[in-house]
Amino acid sequence: MASNNTQLFNMGTDGLTAIDTILTQHANQIGPDIHRRTVHVSPWMDLIKQTPFPDGMGNTIGTLIYDRALPTTTANGSTLGVTWSAVGTNPQDTARTDNTLDQVFVGAPDTNIGAQTGKSFIAFARQLKQYSLRRAVVESPRINVEDLRFAAYRTEQLRAVMDALTESTRYTWEERYRDEYDRICKNYVVCKTTASLIVTTGKEGTQITDVNLSGDPSANISNKILDSIYFRLVRNGAGMNAYGRENARPVFGLVCSSEASYSLIIESGIRDDYRYNNAKVSDLIAPLGIERSHRGFYHLIDDLAPRFTADTDTDGGGADTADGTLNRVFPYTASSGIISPNDSYETAPFEAAYVLHQDVMESQIPNPISGGNGVVFDPVNYRGKFGWRNIADEIINPDKTNGFFRGVLASASKPIKTEYGYVILFKRDSTTPAA
Repeated sequence: MASNNTQLFNMGTDGLTAIDTILTQHANQIGPDIHRRTVHVSPWMDLIKQTPFPDGMGNTIGTLIYDRALPTTTANGSTLGVTWSAVGTNPQDTARTDNTLDQVFVGAPDTNIGAQTGKSFIAFARQLKQYSLRRAVVESPRINVEDLRFAAYRTEQLRAVMDALTESTRYTWEERYRDEYDRICKNYVVCKTTASLIVTTGKEGTQITDVNLSGDPSANISNKILDSIYFRLVRNGAGMNAYGRENARPVFGLVCSSEASYSLIIESGIRDDYRYNNAKVSDLIAPLGIERSHRGFYHLIDDLAPRFTADTDTDGGGADTADGTLNRVFPYTASSGIISPNDSYETAPFEAAYVLHQDVMESQIPNPISGGNGVVFDPVNYRGKFGWRNIADEIINPDKTNGFFRGVLASASKPIKTEYGYVILFKRDSTTPAA
């Protein structure tokens, strides 16, 4: 086995293929420092609320959402407001005697409390949104524990292996939370140089790559667009549970890349708003390293923010005109199990940012089941914690020396107030802010 090559496990077709070690053995060719490459982390892990998935209710559950209730002038009507009726007669019709100490008010008896007609009504509108449990399994290469006897600095190598497994779990959850928030939130915004498109009813339950945008983004993200979204959120009631408050105004979360955040901060005529903002950051946001807000938003940096290319082949005959369909470009690529940065991610022209609100969704993760009524099971951790498995087999693993690491992930995304969530699509390489 060449000591300077990456070792890959070949499972074979019958389970009898020799197991290749993942630990380098030639101690005279490596030093004591064991390093590993890592991927970037993002705020999705900390800000998506996590609750237990309810037991005994099946794998598909409905959540009942009560819409806002305001009075209308008729039952189930379309005219907002109430009817105000006078109590007694109009005060202008009263008469007063010459004696100012003995005033007589005509037609205003104190027993008249107004007519019983002219009532207004409140209706209780409800929505039933269903969600279901999904599961994923991740396994490591097969390992022969006898290899540990000959491995160089095996403690350090095993620590690097376990760190890599932990990192893969974190990356998987981040992708899961980002994709589910994208799917569940109700609104999308297409940044354009003129008349940007803000659709407030257009994508709940659909990934942004599956939405026909009627044309691709042509402008970069702008504070003008965020101002429009901010005031919509406030009028929609989203300020009641925002991530913070400054000067009696709610502060929401904006998940975006470092480039997008920088573009917003240095936008012409805007920079001083950030420079001189010394308001205290909320306790929920401060642990993420956020020092201040910017025009009603905390910039939560996600440097693995989704990027896209446009599908320009509208007729199947080659590139012609853009049709508003986006293709996801991922920050990493895999080749024979080797993970590398994706150069296409750096050049992808379109990017997504998200207005994050803690009332949009919850991630429900099942609790481990250990048994009941005298029956005991090995509990499964559904958060992706890797455990060692060495399953005995009379032929290929009689001594249980061959094993692997296995992690199980499961979650259900509970939609709540999906109208508080926004996906903002913009042309990241444009120098024109969205109008």
